[in-house]
Amino acid sequence: MNKFIAFMEKHFIPVAAKIGAQRHLVAIRDGFIVTMPLMILGSFGVLINNFPIPPYINFMNNLFGEGKWQAFGNNLANGTFSILALLIAFTVAYNLTKGYGKDALAGGVISVSSFFSLGALAPDDQGALSNAGLGSQGLFLALIVAIVSTEVFRRLADNKKLVINMPDGVPPAVSRSFAALFPAMITVSIFAFITALFQAAGITSLVTAFYQLVQEPFMGLANSYPAALLLGFISAFLWFFGLHGANIIDPFMQTINIPAIEANVKALEAGQKMPYIVNKPFFDSFVNLGGTGATLGLIIAIFLVARQHKAYMTVAKLSVAPGIFMINEPIMFGLPVVLNPLLFIPYVLTPLVLVTVAYFATAVGLVPAATIIAPWTTPPIIGGALATQSLAGGILAAVNLLISVLIYLPFVKMAQIQESRRVDSEHA
Repeated sequence: MNKFIAFMEKHFIPVAAKIGAQRHLVAIRDGFIVTMPLMILGSFGVLINNFPIPPYINFMNNLFGEGKWQAFGNNLANGTFSILALLIAFTVAYNLTKGYGKDALAGGVISVSSFFSLGALAPDDQGALSNAGLGSQGLFLALIVAIVSTEVFRRLADNKKLVINMPDGVPPAVSRSFAALFPAMITVSIFAFITALFQAAGITSLVTAFYQLVQEPFMGLANSYPAALLLGFISAFLWFFGLHGANIIDPFMQTINIPAIEANVKALEAGQKMPYIVNKPFFDSFVNLGGTGATLGLIIAIFLVARQHKAYMTVAKLSVAPGIFMINEPIMFGLPVVLNPLLFIPYVLTPLVLVTVAYFATAVGLVPAATIIAPWTTPPIIGGALATQSLAGGILAAVNLLISVLIYLPFVKMAQIQESRRVDSEHA
């Protein structure tokens, strides 16, 4: 095991660290983080409208009139989920432009303008303008536009011949505006020209075409059991070596997260089977119990069988409160779990087992698919019930927490035995 860890530290970790710090991935991650409070708010709007207790629905219908009381939740969704692509077009471009040291506000505005030039509002089958492209349907295209428009803009902004320099004394905001004038005009014009070419070829909506050709097949692939296993493994594997695995894979998770949740919400409202099992609430509620690697199970196992291990007990006592709220850095670096050969197997194995249990429990209909984005600090069991709007979700989270404890128990017991032998040898 020590040779394996040394090999990974030498050859794998530097590469993974570079990927985690890659400029475009960081911009995508930070862009989605900005929108997360709004997505949580939109999720609570869905919860208000679809709270799975019949007496609640009947009470609201009798009090406000059938269907009328849902206007508030629908308005929350319109201000959050329905404009996700628009928000991402701005926030990702803003963060990427900022990473290049250029005018971040200009980069975000140019990205939004380019997104509309590419057909964010496009005619539907009846010829009326549709705003579907502003929501999850246009998310992938918005990401591409944000990255490409920023790359084009920052290269044009580096060309001194295209930059208008204003004299001293002109307000900074005006100077920045004129400096970005020609690069902005050229960038947006490129996207407008591309759209005109496709329209001439008979494709009236690039957003719809891209969604059908790329985004839908990708969502189906990401929703598979092997994909869920891979996501669970990568996050824990990277964390074991001290890299924030959740942050590294977050750009990928976010691209499948909101579209999957929105599709599930629409299916729920229509009384149909929810199509997507794998999304971020799935991992937060049933896999990452206490943090990546289900380390709340590790803390409980320490309390059960390692009370004589003073170091483990001290760290466990300090880590239990953060762990309940899904913060596991104290246990990861205090125990430590990072680069601890004894805990490598349970730490990487536990997420795979929990993914398997949760995936097939959802697939066979024992638990509804997740439709609510609860705050990531929501304690386990509560988070499972909220995410699925069902008591079954809370029960599944409790079962998975128990499974995680059982997986960690023998390895924690081995640590206790090793500690006892060490203490005995010191007193011999």
